[in-house]
Amino acid sequence: MPFSMKLSDTNYLELTTMSQKILIVLTSHDTLGNTGKETGFYLPEVSHPVAVFDRAGLTVEYVSPQGGKAPMIGIDRADPLNAAFLDNPEKMTQVENTLHPTQVNPSEYAAIFYAGGHGTMWDFPDNEDLTHLAANIYEQGGIVGAVCHGPAGLVNIQLSNGDYLVAGKVVSGFTNEEEKAVGLAEVVPFLLEEKLIERGATVDKAPNFQAKVAVSDRLVTGQNPASATDVAEQMVMLLAKTIPLPHQPTTV
Repeated sequence: MPFSMKLSDTNYLELTTMSQKILIVLTSHDTLGNTGKETGFYLPEVSHPVAVFDRAGLTVEYVSPQGGKAPMIGIDRADPLNAAFLDNPEKMTQVENTLHPTQVNPSEYAAIFYAGGHGTMWDFPDNEDLTHLAANIYEQGGIVGAVCHGPAGLVNIQLSNGDYLVAGKVVSGFTNEEEKAVGLAEVVPFLLEEKLIERGATVDKAPNFQAKVAVSDRLVTGQNPASATDVAEQMVMLLAKTIPLPHQPTTV
């Protein structure tokens, strides 16, 4: 499926009948390897997608590997969507009280979205509870999305037939070149691009820090923070195709 649809080309009012829930996965990991620096989820990769999900009428809930408060970085109030998120008591309460994976019933969700931030590289891949949640949501016909380092949560998801979720699909994620550019290629436990390829995915990428989104079946992935809004828009467009709406959005 080519990346050709734009949510801005549709009327958001046509999507407000959506009552589905989307589960956003946040990292619980707060230490950036051996650098002595803090990490966590990257706020714009949550605040920007959530603005899209809210406008589409989706109910957003949050989960993290450990549950409870998720560490946050990227707090830039000059970004109006960040400021709106930070000033919303309900949203802040949600990210400070995330669900534990064992508290989540996958049958309740139409989509799952893995937000980025370097912390994901340490605690997303090997969390079996999360991988099972995502596999269940996908196999019940749901959408799986991820952005930047969020695709670290995809690398070990196996479907009921034993295949990796990303095998044979086109994906985007933080690239080797971008990891080297930020000076963390020797800090992260693995290079995300290489691991995705190892799992059988084809990586589609843009020049460093330019937006790139890949839509492959019901998997939507983005390369970096600049891609976060587009990932959410593509997820909403796919969700709009899976439920009856008064007026189906126009594809261009």
